[in-house]
Order: sequence, then structure tokens, then C-alpha cells
Amino acid sequence: MVAFIALALSAGLLLADPALAASGQSDARHETAMTRIRVIVDNQILPATLDDSPAARDFASMLPLELTLTDYHGIEKVADLGRKLDATDAPGSYTPAAGDITQYRPWANLAIFLKPFRDSAGLLRLGRFDRSIDALRRDGEIRVRIERVD
Repeated sequence: MVAFIALALSAGLLLADPALAASGQSDARHETAMTRIRVIVDNQILPATLDDSPAARDFASMLPLELTLTDYHGIEKVADLGRKLDATDAPGSYTPAAGDITQYRPWANLAIFLKPFRDSAGLLRLGRFDRSIDALRRDGEIRVRIERVD
């Protein structure tokens, strides 16, 4: 019983910092610095949020970008980024959902998923769209501009 009380007390001390609670501030370890971007298709703006990861920060450093997206088997739109992004601490594979922004590292291309797909080795998540991506759901090449939102 004494061990249980000691464990409960130590867990409580680890979970709450009275100084932070009193100041109204949150613990910085639980906050992330997401980067907001927009993908412009014709005159439509598609807002998206990049993850707080080395790969996403590396991608953000390349912006603004003007790219031509092409269809890849009706599952994703792809464009060559010209180089592999920083994959520090990234998992070796990823299972994409519709609306995910990724890089397929073996080909160094940007891949925007229109449909969910299976777990894929070499796929690196960068972020995801905040709303509908219907403007990207059309046949043929699509010219886009990707830029940071300040």
C-alpha cells in the first residue's frame, strides 16, 4: 500500500508543475511548432499544416515552390522536389490517408494523397491539408504554387 501511495505521489509530481499551473503557462514539451502553408490551384487556396519534424521544416525551407503535379495511378498527385528531405528520426515507412502531404524518398518526389494507401517503405509524412482537396481531384497535370502562410 505504501508503495502504491509513493508511486501515485511521484506520478502526480511528474504530471503537474505547480509553478506552470500558477502562471497559466503550458508545458512547452507538449506544444509543437506547426507551419501553415497554402497550395494555390488556379485561384483556389487549399490550406495545409506541416508537421513539426525535420523533414517538414526542410520542405518549408524550400518554399515558395511552383510545381506541376501529375497523376500517379489515381491515388496521388506527384512532383519532383529535386532532392531528398531530412529524414532524421523519421520512421522507415508510413500509411498515408487522403489529404496527406508526403515525400517518397526513393524518387525524391512530393506525393499528395487523394486516397488512402497501404503502408509504404520510404514514404515520409510532411503534413496534411486542413480542408477539402477537391481542386486536386482532376485528370491531367495541375500547376500549383506552394507557399508559407506568415
